Amino acid sequence: MRITITTAGVVLLAAGLALNGCGKSNNQPAANGGSGKAPTAAENVYTIGVIAKSNANPVFQAARTGAEAAGRRLTEELDGVTVNVQWKTPPQEDAQLQAQYVEQLIAAGVDGIAISVTDANVLNSALKAAVDAGIVVVTFDSDAPDSGRMAYYGVDDTAAGAEVMRQLASVMDGQGTVAVLTGNPAATNLANRVKGVLEAAAEFPGITIKDVYNFTPETATEAAAKMQQVQTANPDITGWALVGGWPLYTDNALDGIYENAKVVSMDPLPLPLEYVRKGQVQVLVGQPYFGWGEKSVEMIVDKLEFNREPESEFVYATFDIVTPDNVEEFGQNWKIWLGED
Repeated sequence: MRITITTAGVVLLAAGLALNGCGKSNNQPAANGGSGKAPTAAENVYTIGVIAKSNANPVFQAARTGAEAAGRRLTEELDGVTVNVQWKTPPQEDAQLQAQYVEQLIAAGVDGIAISVTDANVLNSALKAAVDAGIVVVTFDSDAPDSGRMAYYGVDDTAAGAEVMRQLASVMDGQGTVAVLTGNPAATNLANRVKGVLEAAAEFPGITIKDVYNFTPETATEAAAKMQQVQTANPDITGWALVGGWPLYTDNALDGIYENAKVVSMDPLPLPLEYVRKGQVQVLVGQPYFGWGEKSVEMIVDKLEFNREPESEFVYATFDIVTPDNVEEFGQNWKIWLGED
């Protein structure tokens, strides 16, 4: 919640904290990435809830690091402002649980919510309620464009899917049969990436799309099993376009596949990078994982403190292209994004 603390209220606030400190809920900002700076006279304290899709996915660990880093930095840079980041994310993808978290944050009176939307159909109602309550809402990674949110931050998913296909066509010399792997069919971002893959494939007369294969739940085991099943049943497949890196989050996922097909995927995470090093994946297309959290918090604070909104409701980031030539250099980013450096 936005709190303006006057000099006269500091003593009373301190007394109240002393009385209530022992009973503080684990969901309170101080236990979830708060700035650590004690409020001073006439200070605005902003609390921002950040809801990613899954705590089990390293990309969202990077987003958390980015959000909390932005909160600390903005607290230091902006006079009279403290930014607390409250992380609330399901252990696995669960749109209903995300909606519950939104409702909890509304009840807690937070100032902003940044969310990666698992299923817009499930989240729209809760996010509209947040907007109606005066909360600044930003989506990242996966959008809910009909929710009333202020802005979306991430890659243009259609363009990202097209890039995956163009990179794949390049390493296939423009010839062959391609299978497309996607995950949750209800996820807007994945649907748009698949759209981009299919549109770009039409640019290459020698490329044939075998089919689009989806799987749920979005786990490495399920994804790897789907690829193995499809490749075995369709040995004519010579290329795979992965709109998410799911199967690459486990070891030996491409055994029996990489020998016969080129693979280009989204998401150059630490484990997928190993597949590039081994020559089993030719190209990875990356997103702004750290930036999902960092930029979302920045945009929310910009609105709260200065009443500034992005010029467009879609704030697109560029994507990284990782190949054997730059895989080692890119891998160093993860030490920062995961808070190891």
